[in-house]
Amino acid sequence: MKYRRFGRTEIEMPLVSVGGMRFQTSWEREDGVDPNSVSNLDRIMAHALELGMNHFETAHGYGTSEEELGRVLPNYDRSRLILQSKGEPSGKVNGGACTIETSLRALKVDYLDLFAVHGVNTDAMADQALRKDGLVDKVLTLKERGVVRGLGFSTHGPPETILRLIRTGVFDYVNLWYSYINQSNWPAIVEARKQDMGVFIISPNDKGGQLYRPSQRLRTLTAPLSPMTFNDIFILRHPEIHTISCGASRPEDLDEHQQAVARLDTLRETVTVISARMEEALAGVDGSAWKENFAQGLPSWQETPGQVNLPVILWLWNLVQAFDMVDYARFRYNLLGEASHWFPGNKVDGALPHSEGPLREALARSPYCDRIIDVLYQAHALLDGPVGARLGSD
Repeated sequence: MKYRRFGRTEIEMPLVSVGGMRFQTSWEREDGVDPNSVSNLDRIMAHALELGMNHFETAHGYGTSEEELGRVLPNYDRSRLILQSKGEPSGKVNGGACTIETSLRALKVDYLDLFAVHGVNTDAMADQALRKDGLVDKVLTLKERGVVRGLGFSTHGPPETILRLIRTGVFDYVNLWYSYINQSNWPAIVEARKQDMGVFIISPNDKGGQLYRPSQRLRTLTAPLSPMTFNDIFILRHPEIHTISCGASRPEDLDEHQQAVARLDTLRETVTVISARMEEALAGVDGSAWKENFAQGLPSWQETPGQVNLPVILWLWNLVQAFDMVDYARFRYNLLGEASHWFPGNKVDGALPHSEGPLREALARSPYCDRIIDVLYQAHALLDGPVGARLGSD
């Protein structure tokens, strides 16, 4: 394992962190804890520490995750561990209280190395977190008392909201999306570096393309590396990024990431070659001009008739055409309209002929109006279906 200074927290952070969303009995805390799940978590922790992964990240909103971690932690030397939890800006989850104190009680510890405001995905949520006597104020008070070492925020929000939060100067670190297939948050990462903040990458394996079950096309393009190893090194070759999350449900889920880190320096050139191959595949979708400019002039989902999320749908379409990522695209497409602020906007509703006129008006600034209309018909026909089971929000 390799380590990087986690911004101004001064924590030596392992390049791979263990995410707690998948080691849980249930999403509902009141369901109770299965002893078999606790035993499995104990094995995950033991193996993680053998590999040098000593950062464990969870959230009050991850069902029974905090409680299960709290049952296992007494088996380990607390001073060796970096513990992080998260709480909603509102201070509640499913109507129940969600505070640092509830996390401390569940985890059975008297301090947290890191605490993040969870899912600050809109400007309204940012205002809620930052208001006087809001969650940020409370955490800062506890930070002064040594109960929390570093304050952060996690987000699936748009880049402008993320940049706004980073520039407050209040936060010590940020949890956000970044992967090969979605690099839109790079300006926020650069800004976080300027602010000397830690940068934690959310779900590079699942939200980064369900890389644990890649398409054959993706396997071919990333050879001789696996898609997961390629993505790990693509992300971690940037010194601005300090750690990536691995949501482990069994001990062996950690192994490929540890092996990627061990080969980080020797595989950089290979990743550069693969990246060029991937870019060529994207350029082959509708030509280089489309790849570079398809998002030009697009309205936001809020400004689009039916609140259809055009940027997301066109992005997913490109992934299907270039990398045959149909399963991933279908899963993400059908979250539109179902995932609230975590993945906002709607999919095409199947009645496109009736709304085509207003949609064309909304696309007046796009150089690809006709092509986009065609893609929307095709994407909806290919991707529409029932929503599958989610690994979670963050």
